[in-house]
Amino acid sequence: MIDLSGKVALVTGASRGIGRAVALRLANLGAQVAVNYNQNADAANEVVQAIIAAGGSARAVQGDVSRFQDAQNVVKTTIETFGRLDILVNNAGTTRDNLLALMKEEDFDFIIANDLKSVFNCSKAALRQMMKQKYGRIVNMTSVAGIVGNPGQTNYSAAKAGIIGFTKAMAKEYASKNIAVNAVAPGYIPTALTNALPQEVKDNIVKFVAQQRFGTVEEVADAVAFLASDRASYITGQTLAVDGGMV
Repeated sequence: MIDLSGKVALVTGASRGIGRAVALRLANLGAQVAVNYNQNADAANEVVQAIIAAGGSARAVQGDVSRFQDAQNVVKTTIETFGRLDILVNNAGTTRDNLLALMKEEDFDFIIANDLKSVFNCSKAALRQMMKQKYGRIVNMTSVAGIVGNPGQTNYSAAKAGIIGFTKAMAKEYASKNIAVNAVAPGYIPTALTNALPQEVKDNIVKFVAQQRFGTVEEVADAVAFLASDRASYITGQTLAVDGGMV
């Protein structure tokens, strides 16, 4: 059984979707959780209250982690609140899809900042504390789009592929400090970001999934929890696809 008792986790973009499921799962396994959000305070506080109601400990921490100083402040607040930081889940991200010929430069830059630079910002901010502790687990949320590409998502695919490269490089830099860095690559997981897709698009996607179904946020959260735990102590620099055999 995975036991995260005594551990402190920071989950970015944790007010909804996969981030929410991850925060709830880590708390259920015993971790104290900082629930990061950017704009939706009500949703973040709902996650916090759900954790507290189940007997856990959590706090909502506002900050736009695509901004370097905000990320620094989010990590600082987490450490000041709970006294340490053991687990960082870089989940914050979004999409701005379009064909390359029609994509605006600002939409490319926005996704790189929100989905990729946020990983740099938070990882760098957490590093000093984890090195001081001689312990850390970082799990970066990438996507199967970063492995195989996805039409209409050159910006998103580039950011998610960048996360995989970042994960491998950071893992090699800090393995000797007992800091493990891994990535999780979800396939098609119904969330607020994907629910707007037309039904015919969804029907076409599921044809490429070996298990012939979509995944759930809870299944992704279980993978994150494993990589964040000591059960995965000899795993670093890896990307775990949670995609039902899609890629």
